[in-house]
Amino acid sequence: MASGLVELARALREVVAGFDAAAVSGDEAVVIVEELASTEKACAAARARAALRAGECGSHEGRGFADAADWVARACGSSLGEARAAMATVEAVGSCPVTRAALVTGELSLVQAQAITQAEAVRPGSEAELVELAVRSGLVVLREECRKRRLASIEPDDLHRRQHQAREFRHWRDDMGMVRLSGALPPEVGVPLVNRLDAETDRLRRAARKEGGTETRAAHAADALVAMASGHGKGKAISAELVVVCDLRAYRRGHVQAGEVCHVIGGGPVPVRVARAMVADAFVKAVVHDGVRIESVAHFGRHIPAELRTALELGLVPGFDGVRCVEAGCGRRHGLEWDHVDPVANGGATSYDNLQSRCWPHHRAKTERDRSAGRLGPGPGPPGDGRAPP
Repeated sequence: MASGLVELARALREVVAGFDAAAVSGDEAVVIVEELASTEKACAAARARAALRAGECGSHEGRGFADAADWVARACGSSLGEARAAMATVEAVGSCPVTRAALVTGELSLVQAQAITQAEAVRPGSEAELVELAVRSGLVVLREECRKRRLASIEPDDLHRRQHQAREFRHWRDDMGMVRLSGALPPEVGVPLVNRLDAETDRLRRAARKEGGTETRAAHAADALVAMASGHGKGKAISAELVVVCDLRAYRRGHVQAGEVCHVIGGGPVPVRVARAMVADAFVKAVVHDGVRIESVAHFGRHIPAELRTALELGLVPGFDGVRCVEAGCGRRHGLEWDHVDPVANGGATSYDNLQSRCWPHHRAKTERDRSAGRLGPGPGPPGDGRAPP
């Protein structure tokens, strides 16, 4: 079997080396991408399993390496950390049969399998659901769900203590002489900071686009950080933007019980005592829900009332984990826009049930689908004709 696998790998490598992308159609290219992606994931899993076996047998020493992971990193052209993670993941999936089956067939990548096994280790019984999520969604969505489950397994006060101890901030100079930054902050401190930064980034990005700018969002984020630090940020960039979801019973009691929540949207669980401390110097908004839905707030027109925006920005009931692009597999949390499911031009209401968050590319794609379906009218005319965009 080993010799046959090696021969097949060499044959595939020869075929791939001779592949001419310009010689295939777009539809054929799509199929090739998807099949090679699955093959690549299956090959990576098989390679990691073989590496683990070679390490167990000490065969890497015959290649002149004392550390099996060092040998794997050299063979794969990867970092030592990536090699160690791959070998640790294939070892961990031994106790996760659903994840292992999806990994060896190429449905999952090693990175996805790593996230699932880590979540399964602290929340047993999660893997089947997480594998299904990984197959139909992107890595960002999977990692968020795995992180949520891992954090939920830690007692809130213990988690908060660990987060406080792990806070840090470092800066250094890189080879270009640029000042590099790296840090970690507890959610009740870090979330409002990044929310203000994101608001200022989006403001600068919108202004730049109007002027025809093509710089990346990361570049605008750097400008936003400087503006905030110098006190020149505007709007939300100079005010705290932090939303804490806490069950009233837990708030009154002082701690959460099974089925109750107390967490910072976009930041994870916090102790009730931390939520209480925030309320002492905050503008408090209350949202009533029955565990299934928030009562609809309707308004005909494009303007979104403050109360409705509060409900929308909480995210889906009952998790209330903030908003992200609703398109399957996207998961973006930045640069989101509120889209009317049934367009206003088609009689749609500005209501809780008729608004969804979409990233800019997916919002534009949805608008074009609505236009093609005749739900938006003829669309904007040439410049200066007086017709407003839909």
